[in-house]
Amino acid sequence: MKRLLPLALAFTSCVAPIAMRKVEPIPPAASAVPANHLQHAARAETLDELLADLRRAHDAIVSGNDTAIPEYNFLTGRLIERLEKDDLQPWGTTIAVAGNDGTRTLSGDPKCAFRVGGYDFLPTDSIEFTGKYSTRPNLQPGIGSTLVSHPEGSLDFTGPIPGDVKAKTLTALVRFEGDRALLDLLDPYHTESVRLGGRTLPLAADYVSNTSFALSATRIDKFGLIRLLRADRFSDTARITRIQPYDPDRVPVLLVHGLQDTPATFAPMYYNLMADPELRKRCQFWVFSYPSGYPYPWSAALLRRELDRMQRECPGHRDIVIVGHSMGGLLSRLMITDAGDSIWCAYFGKPPERTGVHGESRRILEEALVFHERTDIARAIFINTPHRGSELASNWIGRLGSRLVKLPTFLADMRDSAVSIVTNDPSGLVLDHVPNSIDTLSPKSRFIRAVDKLPIDPGVPYHSIIGDLGRGNTPNSSDGVVAYWSAHLEGAESERIVPTWHSGHQSAQGIDEVRQILRGHLGLPKAEPMFIPPNPNPSNVDFGNGPPGQR
Repeated sequence: MKRLLPLALAFTSCVAPIAMRKVEPIPPAASAVPANHLQHAARAETLDELLADLRRAHDAIVSGNDTAIPEYNFLTGRLIERLEKDDLQPWGTTIAVAGNDGTRTLSGDPKCAFRVGGYDFLPTDSIEFTGKYSTRPNLQPGIGSTLVSHPEGSLDFTGPIPGDVKAKTLTALVRFEGDRALLDLLDPYHTESVRLGGRTLPLAADYVSNTSFALSATRIDKFGLIRLLRADRFSDTARITRIQPYDPDRVPVLLVHGLQDTPATFAPMYYNLMADPELRKRCQFWVFSYPSGYPYPWSAALLRRELDRMQRECPGHRDIVIVGHSMGGLLSRLMITDAGDSIWCAYFGKPPERTGVHGESRRILEEALVFHERTDIARAIFINTPHRGSELASNWIGRLGSRLVKLPTFLADMRDSAVSIVTNDPSGLVLDHVPNSIDTLSPKSRFIRAVDKLPIDPGVPYHSIIGDLGRGNTPNSSDGVVAYWSAHLEGAESERIVPTWHSGHQSAQGIDEVRQILRGHLGLPKAEPMFIPPNPNPSNVDFGNGPPGQR
C-alpha cells in the first residue's frame, strides 16, 4: 500500500485541469489612438504616455465614438500593469505624473483601499487558461478593463492543502477631468452600467476568470483522492466557500461533490450557468468541500454545521437550491429528510437519552444519526446519486478501496464506545471497524437502507438527473457506477436521463437540465439549450462523455 499510494496520487493529479499562463496582450485595431502608440503600450510605455493615449481614447468615447472602446479598455489594462510593476498605489491619494506637455495627476477611488491590504491585479487580456476544465472567457462587452484581483502570494502555498484564494472579478475604469485621471475599480456583480462624460455605457465584465485563477492557483483537484484515502489528515477541511461576493438578494446555489472529488469537478457546470445572464443576475454559487473518506452520515453532519455557519455569517440569506453529484447527492438528501431518532433506535434499540454512550462519542453519533430536515433548503437536484447504494461498493473493487481508507482516531474511539451495545444487524453488518464512505455506499449498508424508507420533506421539490451510458435501456440502465434502480426516486418533480457515464454533472445535457431547473425555480421561462464546450489541450480527452476506455 505504501508504494501504491504515491503512485496513485501522481497518476491522478499530475495534469492540471486548469492551468494559467501569462500572454502578451493583443492591441486592437487602432482608431482614436495611433497604432504605434498601442504597440508601445503593449511593451509598457511611460506612465505619462499611457495617460495621454488613454485620454485621447476617453475623449473619443465621450464624443460618441464607440469604436474607441477597445483601445480604451486595452490601455486601461496596461495602466493597471504599469501601476503593479512600479508598485504605485493611488488609492485615496494623488500621484503626480510629469510629461513633456505638463503634469497630470492620477488618483484612485479611496473605496478601493483594499489594494493596500495586499492584493494584486491581473488584466484578463494578459492571461490564458488551458486544460480540460478551461473555457473561453465569459466576457460581457462594455467599457473597462476586466481584472482578476487576488491576494499577494496566492501562488505560494506551503500547507498540506491550500486555503481559499479570494480571487475577485473587477473592472477598471478611468475618467478624466482636465489634467486629472480618476481610477475606479468596480464590481460587475453590482454595477451593470457607468456614466462617462454624460453618456451611459455598459460595464465590461468577466465572470469566470477569477474562478479559473483560483482553481489553477490552489490545485484543489489534487486533493480528491488523498482526502478519500487519508481523511484523518484533513479533518479540518470541510467547509462551504462562496465563489462570489455574498448578495442577500441572490438565491444561493450550493454544489456538493461526490466520492474522490473536489469542488473543481463542478467548474464546467459553473461556467455554463454563469453564461446565462438571468441566472447570473439572480443566483450566487457556493461549494461544499469535504474529505470524502468519511462515512457519509458524518459528512452530512459537517455540512449541517457549515450551513449553520452560513446562517450566522449571511443572516437572512434566501433559501438554498442544493445540487449534489453522486455521494454529494446523498448528503443533499439528508438535508431534506427528517429521521428524528428512528435510525438511532434501529441501531441501539432505545433513544439516545437511554443509551449507554456518553461524552464525545455520544455527540458524534447523535450528529450523524439524529437529524431533521433543514428549513433553509428550497429545492434539491440529485445527479447520478446512488440513493440505494452502488454495487461497486460491495464488489472486490469496493472492498479493496475500503481497506485503503484511513479514518481519524475520533471515529475509531466512537466505534469502541458503541460496539458493545449496538443491536444485531440482520443484514450481517458488524461494527468490527469504523464504516467509511465506501462501506456506507453499499446497497447492504444499514444506514442507506434506513434512509431509503424515510420520506423527503414534502415541502421541498426535488429532481433527478440519471446517466445511462448512452444505451437507452432504462429502467435497466446504469451510468457505469450507479444503476437506474438506485438513482430513481418516486415523487421527483422531474427526471432526466442523460446519455453519459457517471459524470452527468459535466455533460451538456446534465448541465442544461440544471440550468432549466434553476430558471423554473426563479420563475423564468424555459430557454433554448446552451452549452459552452471546454477549451482543452489536445491531450485532455475527458469531459464527461464516456467512461475511461470507452471514448
